[in-house]
Amino acid sequence: MKVLVAPDKFKGSLTAAEVASALAAGLAAAHPAAAVTTLPVADGGEGTVDAAVAAGYSRMRVPARGPTGAPVTASYAVRGDTAIVELAEASGLHRLPGKPAPLDATSAGTGDVIAAALRAGCRRIVLGVGGSAGTDGGAGMLTALGARLLDGDGRDLPPGGAALRNLAALDLSGLSEMDIELASDVDNPLTGLRGAAAVYAPQKGASPADVETLEAALRHWASIAGPAFADRPGAGAAGGVGFAAMAVLGARVRPGIELLLDLLGFEEALAGAALVITGEGSLDEQTLSGKAPAGVARAAAARGIPCVAVSGRCRLSASRLADAGISAAYALTDLEPDPARCMTEAAPLLRRLAHRVAEDYFSPSR
Repeated sequence: MKVLVAPDKFKGSLTAAEVASALAAGLAAAHPAAAVTTLPVADGGEGTVDAAVAAGYSRMRVPARGPTGAPVTASYAVRGDTAIVELAEASGLHRLPGKPAPLDATSAGTGDVIAAALRAGCRRIVLGVGGSAGTDGGAGMLTALGARLLDGDGRDLPPGGAALRNLAALDLSGLSEMDIELASDVDNPLTGLRGAAAVYAPQKGASPADVETLEAALRHWASIAGPAFADRPGAGAAGGVGFAAMAVLGARVRPGIELLLDLLGFEEALAGAALVITGEGSLDEQTLSGKAPAGVARAAAARGIPCVAVSGRCRLSASRLADAGISAAYALTDLEPDPARCMTEAAPLLRRLAHRVAEDYFSPSR
């Protein structure tokens, strides 16, 4: 029996590669005859570069600016002329120096990484968005790629979303050209009640007054940079980076997990499999909205291959799981009720869960 193990990360605990390794070890111990293939996956958010490297891409480390402008070292993944850029690598919340910066955080570092990939000869850029620290509408990313945002006196705007209120002119004459695809599972528009400021800025430390400031700034930004794109699904991704990618860079948008599965060679890995095991830290309603396990299950179902999921915790009913193409779910909390221990002892617990999967799916009666 061939088993394909294709999980996402367990956030705050294990990378996708570590999850896959633990499950593979548990399966091998329980059923040595099984042919286990691992393919860590991601949906465009944090862990996307790691998943690409595990699938055979090369990791490139480059200097970039963090959300507050401090220098960081960020990575992108490359194979041939395709670069996979993960926004969180340079512009993620984890890059903040101890406190949020909702009005001033910039996406410039993401532009730095894209620019480095272009200089290295990459012609196709796949930009995975998620975990952004800022709400600057992607303005910082554009400036790093050669655009200029000017105030009424012809001066460059300072970084951050709040500064966009003072935008008078957008100069794109120095902008780099590229073929870019946006990997995103977010369908929010740029502005409004479901927009980047209203929905996501509070998660980044924005007060109600900050949200009002950012909303007004993003509306003004959209009126200059591309009003026709402000309401498009995904424009609100990553604090509005989705908007800038579509309106200014001409990005095509695809569901993150769908695009990443193509790039990682999922169809090839799936060939001949009798079972697929996927998972992530928490199986919940968000999982069903384009997260990696739902995408993996959907792709497996299209080939008539059963799919089960592992997780730290599961908050979905059997019927909801079945609707997503997941025939069974196994949670660390089934073995260990203490969430803290589930986090710290995730690897050995996953090996034990793999034994349960083997008992359920490898028995002679099946």
